[in-house]
Amino acid sequence: MKTHRTLRTILLSALLAVGHGAFAQVSFNIQIGPPAPLYEPVPVMSPGYVWAPGYWAWHGDRHIWVRGRSMYQRVGYRWEPDMWEQRGSNYYRHPGRWARDKDYRPVALMPKYDDRDDDRGKDKGKGKGKEKFKKDKREGK
Repeated sequence: MKTHRTLRTILLSALLAVGHGAFAQVSFNIQIGPPAPLYEPVPVMSPGYVWAPGYWAWHGDRHIWVRGRSMYQRVGYRWEPDMWEQRGSNYYRHPGRWARDKDYRPVALMPKYDDRDDDRGKDKGKGKGKEKFKKDKREGK
């Protein structure tokens, strides 16, 4: 019985040690500010897409430019681009994200009216009516 309790204690301790390691975060300070943003022409976007501008990212021991890209638009949101913030002598990058657009107002679409069901067999002024067609057929026209 004592062996069972000791084994259970060891296993529980191991699980707790591994569990704490899963929540660990790697943190480092960057003391070199990013260069000025590069100019990228914004291409014409297809409907339903938005442009995310390029940004400087930290890679190992230097900044590298990540090119802008098009991405699918989220209705009711706007894209906030990546940015660097200086706090004292350190720089921190905030990745781009979707932020709710406070000025967004949903548009109610009107249901499409389908008049084919209501006017079947009626002339609608686009050609000969049924009676005129029958009369012309009898006369050989």
